[in-house]
Amino acid sequence: MTTVDLTQQVIDLEQTYVVQSYARPPFVLARGEGVTLYDTEGNAYLDFVAGIAVNALGYGDADITAAIQQALSNGVLHVSNLYHTAPHAELAALLCEKSFADRVLFCNSGAEANEGAIKFARKVAYEKGKTDKTEIVTFTNGFHGRTIGALAVTPKEKYQKPFAPLMPGAVLAEFNSIESAQAAIGPKTAGVIVEPIQGEGGINPATPEFLRALRELCDKHDAVLIFDEIQCGLGRTGTLWAHEQYGVTPDIMTLAKPLANGLPIGAVLCTEAVASAIKPGDHGSTFAGGLLVASVAKVVVERISQPEFLAHVTEVGAYLMERLAEINSPLIKEVRGRGLMAGIELTIPAVPLVKEGFRQGLLTVNAGDNVLRFVPPLIIEKKHIDAMIEKLTVILSEAANA
Repeated sequence: MTTVDLTQQVIDLEQTYVVQSYARPPFVLARGEGVTLYDTEGNAYLDFVAGIAVNALGYGDADITAAIQQALSNGVLHVSNLYHTAPHAELAALLCEKSFADRVLFCNSGAEANEGAIKFARKVAYEKGKTDKTEIVTFTNGFHGRTIGALAVTPKEKYQKPFAPLMPGAVLAEFNSIESAQAAIGPKTAGVIVEPIQGEGGINPATPEFLRALRELCDKHDAVLIFDEIQCGLGRTGTLWAHEQYGVTPDIMTLAKPLANGLPIGAVLCTEAVASAIKPGDHGSTFAGGLLVASVAKVVVERISQPEFLAHVTEVGAYLMERLAEINSPLIKEVRGRGLMAGIELTIPAVPLVKEGFRQGLLTVNAGDNVLRFVPPLIIEKKHIDAMIEKLTVILSEAANA
């Protein structure tokens, strides 16, 4: 079988047997090394997607491979949350040591983490006897997942409309508008959920004044402040947590994407005040915090939290922003972002540029309709950014002339 035949066989199988909820490009990824992916026909792709901000340490990392091999050598992949395991407890301790949190609950994805955060916020109010305090305030252009609760606080009509009615109690306010937040947050608010830097919504950083106002409003109305750092957290912006750059501390923080460099995991980090409201049976997950995934996540957190690693992200992230700003194209309206989480807002839809990138050996992804997003592995170097800029300049030039 030729490599072309193998590619077509895989695509035919996918189109015949997989639910068509994704529009995938016509190649099959087969292996990776560093920040480059290769398809079954040997074509190379410089990766500025990283599995959607997941593969922070890139591909073929020796520490990740060793952690997986060590975990497999014990012969136990799963025992469930009915029993103690060392990696589960050690990862929780590490995350608390590196953050504001006192306790952690593990799950399997970002959407699950946000579902847990919503439940935690409502349970805090319930434990205080405030049974009518159930509202969850969310913000325009936010994205918190596609399960029914998380979808209710993800205010995009095309995501929500086919699945209505969603979880009741979601209240929408305008992102970065203090006045709108003041109108939305009140005595019935159980929690407020916000991304310090919006990912899917277009790479939109919150203003410091806005996050400070949310903290003050939550304190005033005895509501739980939830920072969704699923995409912007764990080193992506140059500090371990995106909210560190704002000087504002949440009551709950949700994590997922990069936490185990590609293995499925999510986490709800919270204060003791929040955790004390949760009793046995209130929440759970069969697979959460398993031995294999927790062992790998420990390696990821330890590596990314090193000062020299974060300094690298800051330096290379600044270089990425500089190089993007240098591109002279009539199609670019704005360059924005922080660290290695960047986006360019375009005057045209972004998806055609993503598709053209495939031909150029470049992987990017859109964030909304007209923002091209760059969330590469955090190990990316300046030479890779130079190579990306060269390819992107060609793509933009051809699109402008089309």
